[in-house]
Amino acid sequence: MRAIAINVGANTNEPGFRGPLFPDGSFEYVPIPEAKPTAEPVPTYADLDLQTDVSGVADRPVHFDPEFPEVGGQRYTYGDEHGVKAGPLSELAAGDYLFFYATLSTTGDPSWAPPRWGAHVIGHFRLARDPVTGDEYRALSADERAVFGSNAHVKRADFDARVLLLGAPDESRLYDTVVPLSAPTGGTDANWLVTERSSDSGKGPWWRRPMRFDADGTETLLALVDDDPGAAVR
Repeated sequence: MRAIAINVGANTNEPGFRGPLFPDGSFEYVPIPEAKPTAEPVPTYADLDLQTDVSGVADRPVHFDPEFPEVGGQRYTYGDEHGVKAGPLSELAAGDYLFFYATLSTTGDPSWAPPRWGAHVIGHFRLARDPVTGDEYRALSADERAVFGSNAHVKRADFDARVLLLGAPDESRLYDTVVPLSAPTGGTDANWLVTERSSDSGKGPWWRRPMRFDADGTETLLALVDDDPGAAVR
């Protein structure tokens, strides 16, 4: 068993703000905007049930990827067109894990969270099948393609995903509370989960990079899900 963690969700580049992290460790998953034409209607920020002030981008369509049923998705799907993520993700297999982390704006003053913002794991998929490359997807039958039909890349006018992943519904979830990856000292300071359990050094812009976890690292992350976020602080 192995895992990869990737950065997802709203950020200061797109749409210009991050989702919030609340003092109890709960958070709001805010997708990025949809950057390309779609073949069918997709939700706008105004259509989402968000506490976050999205008035400045209310009419913009969203790229709802990763897709979580907990917040209105049909299935646990994820697609990516960028080689820096698609390459490593294509190496996973059924039964492996895909963790999603986001940079979130800290609200209140929780002692375990960095001031202003930090990177936090917000959910995971346990893969129901091997990843499907873009070429493999194009070769699937209509019935086989249907399991990915709700994914944002499939909804685009021109399908562009280099990889598609499907999470097992009984072993995938959006968390209720985060697992911190940033140390309380600052958002750019990686904690021990990054420097001791992942493949990443924690130097430079680690909060933008894919991170690999071996079996022990994966088990460590899973053990912290639903724990008090302070349990990840050393």
